[in-house]
Amino acid sequence: MQAKQIAEDYPSVTMESDALAAAKLLAEHRLPGIVVTDGSSAPRAVLPASQVVRFLVPRYVQDDPALAGVLSESVADRIADALRGKTVGELLPEPAPKSKSVLPVARADDTVVEVAALMARSRSPLIAVVDGTKMVGVITASRLLQVALADM
Repeated sequence: MQAKQIAEDYPSVTMESDALAAAKLLAEHRLPGIVVTDGSSAPRAVLPASQVVRFLVPRYVQDDPALAGVLSESVADRIADALRGKTVGELLPEPAPKSKSVLPVARADDTVVEVAALMARSRSPLIAVVDGTKMVGVITASRLLQVALADM
C-alpha cells in the first residue's frame, strides 16, 4: 500500500493565516496539528496543537508552573487573547538545530513502512503526502495505526 492510498484530506493554513482562526480549526476538529502550506499548496511546516497551547501560556508561568495557581479566573478567561492579531507564522516552533525541515513529507508512492519510519524518526503526529511538490493529503498517526492494525 502506498502513501497516496491512505492519505486523507486535511485542513491546511498558510503562514499568513490568522492564528486565532487556526487554533479554532485545531480545536473544532480535534486535530493533533495542522499543515502550513505556501501559496502553491506545497507543505512547509506543521503547527502542532501543543505549540498553540504553549503560546497561550505566558512564559513566566512556563518557567514557574506554581504561578498558574495564583492567576485569577479573569486572566485565565482571557488566555486566548494572546492569539488575537497574530499569524500562524508567528506561532511556529523554531526548527531543531540539526533539522533540515520542520515538516516531515512523504512521497505519494512511499510504502506504509517508509511512512511509519518517517513518522517515528521525526516524532510528528502527522505526515504530509506530496506528489511532486503539491500536497495530496495527510497521514495522521491514528490513520497509520488503523492501516497497520487492520489485519489483526
